[in-house]
Amino acid sequence: MDKTKGQAVIAADIFIQGEVRNGRHVDVLGMIEGSLSAEHVVVHKGGRIYGTLIADSAEIDGEVQGHVVVRQLIQIGRSGSVRGDVRYGRIAIQDGAELSADVRNVPPEIAGDLNLAVKRGRSVRITTEDLTAIDPDSPVKSLVFAVSRPVNGFVARESARTTSVDHFTQPELQSSGMFFVHDGSVGEAASFDVSVTDQAGASSGPARTVRVAVFA
Repeated sequence: MDKTKGQAVIAADIFIQGEVRNGRHVDVLGMIEGSLSAEHVVVHKGGRIYGTLIADSAEIDGEVQGHVVVRQLIQIGRSGSVRGDVRYGRIAIQDGAELSADVRNVPPEIAGDLNLAVKRGRSVRITTEDLTAIDPDSPVKSLVFAVSRPVNGFVARESARTTSVDHFTQPELQSSGMFFVHDGSVGEAASFDVSVTDQAGASSGPARTVRVAVFA
């Protein structure tokens, strides 16, 4: 019998949006937005689950928010945080751990590889693989990006590629409606900075830079 069957590791640099199910032992060091079901789940420090967690047993040293069902023992370490609708058979909480039935606003985060490539003087579509927003407790339509410090080009909507914009929404990104337009200047690099806010006004923090490689 293969003892590794059903084992999975969500590495620290991995973001999964969707469903992970039928696992035997799952280690979460990165982020899951959606649902996870497994026999045993370990959410390590820095690991995050936003959505639904269903397990026979769980060890939480990271952050879990949403609907949680642990049929047997849930252990919340001193760095662990569990918030939302929580059901469990038995619970063990270390000093410093957080268990709360109140769902607090989670600030949005910027994800994606933050890299583009464009031909000099042309435009390139910005996809959700390049740039996206993550916010488990806000509707997608409420997520608004702010654009600042464009270098050697500008961000524009598909419907008006000659007009720069200083903001756009997550739905516009998801509908492939946003572009970076290079201004034709000499050089092999361009860029722009972005931050994102949600409906409650929570911000992703300091602006992140999207880097654009320019080729002839």
